[in-house]
Amino acid sequence: MSRSTGSMTREHRRVVLAAMVGTTIEWFDFFIYAICAGLVFATQYFAVLGKDALILSFATVGISFFFRPIGAIIAGHLGDRLGRRSMLILTLLLMGISTVLIGVVPNTASIGVWAPILLVLLRILQGLSAGGEWGGAALLAVEHAPAERRGLYGAFPQIGVPIGLLLANGVLALVTALTTQAQFLAWGWRIPFLLSVVLIVVGLMIRTRVAESPVFEEVRENKVRSSMPLVQLFRHHWKLVLAGALVFAANNAVGYMTTGGYVQSYATKTLHLSRSTVLIAVMLSAVAWLVSTLLGGWLADRIGRIRTYQIGFAIQLVWMFPFFALVNTANVGLLLVALFLFSIGLGFTYGPQAALYAEMYPTTVRYSGAAISYAIGAVLGGAFAPTIAEALQTSTGTVYAVGGYLAVMTLIGLVTSFFIKDRPGRSLSSATAAGAQTVENV
Repeated sequence: MSRSTGSMTREHRRVVLAAMVGTTIEWFDFFIYAICAGLVFATQYFAVLGKDALILSFATVGISFFFRPIGAIIAGHLGDRLGRRSMLILTLLLMGISTVLIGVVPNTASIGVWAPILLVLLRILQGLSAGGEWGGAALLAVEHAPAERRGLYGAFPQIGVPIGLLLANGVLALVTALTTQAQFLAWGWRIPFLLSVVLIVVGLMIRTRVAESPVFEEVRENKVRSSMPLVQLFRHHWKLVLAGALVFAANNAVGYMTTGGYVQSYATKTLHLSRSTVLIAVMLSAVAWLVSTLLGGWLADRIGRIRTYQIGFAIQLVWMFPFFALVNTANVGLLLVALFLFSIGLGFTYGPQAALYAEMYPTTVRYSGAAISYAIGAVLGGAFAPTIAEALQTSTGTVYAVGGYLAVMTLIGLVTSFFIKDRPGRSLSSATAAGAQTVENV
């Protein structure tokens, strides 16, 4: 049960560290694939497909998203029935094993068509893991938190995404700096995937030492667990699932310009900036995203989750076209400014998410609701955002068409936010399970 004190105890620190570290590892693994889709896989695994190789390589980033709802359904059901902690351990293992195996898949020149097939299958396993990971990490942090600090505590698993992006770009930047172009394409890109072994061991050591969510323990003691949480969720709370998915889709589509590798690919292949320079610029922007995500969580505890979202969406909308104008200058300094300011809107629309989702659903379906809203939002937003961006740029000849697409996605999220009732601090206890919020008209 959430504690009333606002101080962060040793237990709180252990919980937020477990949520953050595990999520960081998950997204490091997820992002190195997305980045390599633009830098490596198009030529090493999909070149036989001709001029559409890059688009199809980006499409494999999106394919895994269709399996995230399946991962969310499985992990959500088991998480609502068996607990949050056990699911976090299983999803971490699945992501780690699939990532290491990607690092050893031979390319098309060695095994022909089996190379892209194996790559896609392992990417699907990553999607299953990612679909189940976030809901458990977010709920573990929020359900342990004092009611008045849920926004801030819930922001810690969120910063696992920019930290994962930072690490993924950092390791790839280091590898590219230490290898020639030929060496990087031959074997250098595999190093980050194989390093996942070390990260997974560290993550498991931390997560196995964390106590189960006190809110779930109360559910178990009171024997109020739902036998069919998924059925209950869609029978009584489907509007919440849709609303939660749409606000996340607006954030996710924009975020996947960097996390999905589109900006890196555009800056190197079209603007002819060096790969190392672009990766370093994205790393620095990930620091801004990290800080703004924590700030977004902190602000959500003071002005509310929804208002913080709306500020973030407004920043995304206003900055969208100036962002691409600065990127198009092919000036490294202006690219960094563009990415830095781009990250602020992302942080404000991501930091409050864990607290908002936790307060949207009753305890008995909370894991399912949070995980499925997140997974569907990822499908609608980030799944094919890099592919759509590449196709729009190719067909129109201008990157501003991408800006228009992202502006529409942002508007959808902004409008949807006005239909979600904000209930910061509402009890997460199973005793108030019937008091879940509803989606209301303005």
